[in-house]
Amino acid sequence: MSSNNASGKVVSVDEQALKQADEAEVDADGFEVVEETPKLRATVEQETQAKVDANHPDGIKETNKERIQGATLEQEERIRAQEAELERISVRAKVSKQDGRAKRARDIAAERSKERRREFQRRAASVDPMADPERPDAREELSQDELASVNKQTKRLSEKLDGWTKAAISRRLAERVVEGASLMSAVVGVHEELQTAPGQVIPIGELEDVNRKEVSISGRVDTLWEPSHPSIAQVGLIEDESGRTRVTVWENSNAPWMEEGEQVCIRGAARNWYEGRVSLAVTGWSTILFPERGRWWE
Repeated sequence: MSSNNASGKVVSVDEQALKQADEAEVDADGFEVVEETPKLRATVEQETQAKVDANHPDGIKETNKERIQGATLEQEERIRAQEAELERISVRAKVSKQDGRAKRARDIAAERSKERRREFQRRAASVDPMADPERPDAREELSQDELASVNKQTKRLSEKLDGWTKAAISRRLAERVVEGASLMSAVVGVHEELQTAPGQVIPIGELEDVNRKEVSISGRVDTLWEPSHPSIAQVGLIEDESGRTRVTVWENSNAPWMEEGEQVCIRGAARNWYEGRVSLAVTGWSTILFPERGRWWE
């Protein structure tokens, strides 16, 4: 019984071919449809060559990283290139993000600095109206002829006043003219005002007229004599074209040593009186400069 069943399952080659033909897909005309793009498979020779390329010493030597198993050199190069491009994109994104944060921080710091400066100017205006940033420009109220005269006098004053711009001088002149002063009176007043302003080098002959505790002068050391007390480092007279004054250099000031005949500029000297005359003292807050020291051409 079993042998009959086994023999009954045997199918001839012709029957198998006929069955496959029945199952094959046909078109409208009854012709069998053949796949136009058959799947391509590597031959045994190509697979062997791929393995050789993947493990060749020269190929491994050309790459700094470990080789990708099972990939040809061409495939590996393409993969490495994609990884490198992704890395560059990631780095650019990080740098761009950091630059954006830095720019925002700079903008915030600049805005805060402007606000602090405006606040300082507003507070300074309570003491000195000239420092008010919202103070109107008096030059706009002058006639064309008055403005021309102010500009002419401004040019003259700018040659005598160091550290002041023509714009600042002309604005101050215009304010005095608008207040009712004559042009000549305004010129004299502005010259005295700006010449003795804080931070300006004052002629020694005008020290008595300055109402400040600290002043700056420039002159030549005329005479030095022996100090009368150990706390005094140097004492002597300094003069310029307008006059002379006594200068005391305290030991604790650690000021540089002066020599007779030297040109010096003393900034931040304490102003006081000695025997009915104005005198200066060099303290730890003062600075002594020597304009002629280090001039190799002399």
